Amino acid sequence: MKQLKRITEDLLDAERHYLREENVLFPILEKHGISEPPAIMWMEHNQLREKKKQLHDLIEKYDALRFPDFKKQLGESVKSLTDILSSHIFKENNILIPAALRVVTNEEWKAIRKEFDEIGYCSFTPKNLIATPKTEEVKKEGGEAVPLREGTLQFETGTLSKEEVGAVLDTLPVDITFVDKNDSVKYFNKAEKRIFVRTKAIIGRKVQLCHPQKSVHIVNKIVEAFRTGKKDVAEFWLQKDNRTIHIRYFAVRDKNGKYLGTMEVTQDLTDIKKIEGEKRLLDWKG
Repeated sequence: MKQLKRITEDLLDAERHYLREENVLFPILEKHGISEPPAIMWMEHNQLREKKKQLHDLIEKYDALRFPDFKKQLGESVKSLTDILSSHIFKENNILIPAALRVVTNEEWKAIRKEFDEIGYCSFTPKNLIATPKTEEVKKEGGEAVPLREGTLQFETGTLSKEEVGAVLDTLPVDITFVDKNDSVKYFNKAEKRIFVRTKAIIGRKVQLCHPQKSVHIVNKIVEAFRTGKKDVAEFWLQKDNRTIHIRYFAVRDKNGKYLGTMEVTQDLTDIKKIEGEKRLLDWKG
């Protein structure tokens, strides 16, 4: 059982491999006109995630099952996972990676490596091979990815420098992603504890390509409802790593009601839901 638990933990830790492909490599390939292999691989990532979760849950409830039942379910779970994983690795080695090596430029590989290091690697990756960029460098590059007008920005309610704007947005306790009126990802903040991975590789990517194929039609419905003025908000919530995650989409409009784009705001509600009574400013003890 100890070996099974260790193997299951390693399988779950491979999630960062999927995140690197989905958030960095796939967007680059799409810019080179290669979209079908990434779409297929992403679909299989979701299948593997589900199979791994089923295996993990089965091992966690081992004590609650009769051993013959556990053994039977374990065999079925492992066989299903192995079949998908074997096919997936074959596609990765013989289709996806060769395609990437054929079209991705040297400069793009350098940028990809930095993004990969930021997301992280699986538990079996030697740490001395990871050259993680310094926090200052990552923030600097993040600011340059979406250039803003130099100097002071004048708002109706005050003024802020470019540096202050970036710092304020990154300090917010929520993940923010902005998709412009043409459905292209234009900006995301760099919150200290992001819930979902975002990398600079998605800038300019169509929002439809940032979601699994099975949910693209819903994304299109939301965006169209915002664009036509039928709706202003769409919200959802889910459980992730035993945390309650609240996801809201807001239509962004100018003063005249013209549609400018869609803002996604993601927030961890787990601790907020526990709040009771009052804690006022004078209660703060420093």
